[in-house]
Amino acid sequence: MTAVDALSAALKDRPRGFFIAFEGGDGSGKSTQLELLRRRLDAPLVFTREPGGTPLGNQIRNLVMHGPDNIDARTEALLYAADRAYHVATTIRPALSSGKTVITDRYIDSSVAYQGLGRGLGVEAIRDLSLWAVDGLEPDLVVVFDVPVEVGLQRAGAEPDRIERAGKGFHEEVRAQYLSAAAAKPQQYRVIDSTLPVEEVFALTIDALLESCS
Repeated sequence: MTAVDALSAALKDRPRGFFIAFEGGDGSGKSTQLELLRRRLDAPLVFTREPGGTPLGNQIRNLVMHGPDNIDARTEALLYAADRAYHVATTIRPALSSGKTVITDRYIDSSVAYQGLGRGLGVEAIRDLSLWAVDGLEPDLVVVFDVPVEVGLQRAGAEPDRIERAGKGFHEEVRAQYLSAAAAKPQQYRVIDSTLPVEEVFALTIDALLESCS
């Protein structure tokens, strides 16, 4: 039995829903890994993302990422919180209640890193706002895909969105917050070196999920 088969079987056998968040800076490769899981796992899974996991979320995503550069930090944080509240209420909680595994591309840690530290609104303030928005729902597992900022921004492409345009210092703070969160809760977080080849990162991702859900 391969590791992928073992993970598929473990997820099928779980007596309750399992909630996983993929986190990382821009260009970290987390979305690539989520897509590989979508193609290869044979289990009752729900794949989603923030912002944009719902029709309302797609509107918020377009506004935050491609709207005017003068959207202030507090407005940005509140838009993300509104998206997350609706996303959890309409997509994540119902799936978990039906016993499915949910894997989301970004969740609370993104807001804490980007708006809390990166935008200077305060890590605890944004964490509290986010937890209030989702009525306390936290992931069972957070996988942080870590790359140096220069590598991530280079991967992100030639037409950066308004978040990617925030500058190297901003993205260094985002990365630092992810690593700090992971160090503080090693039982909940796994950090994966996303500079490795895609298939090696995938193997490490499978191992992290299998260890956590078995």
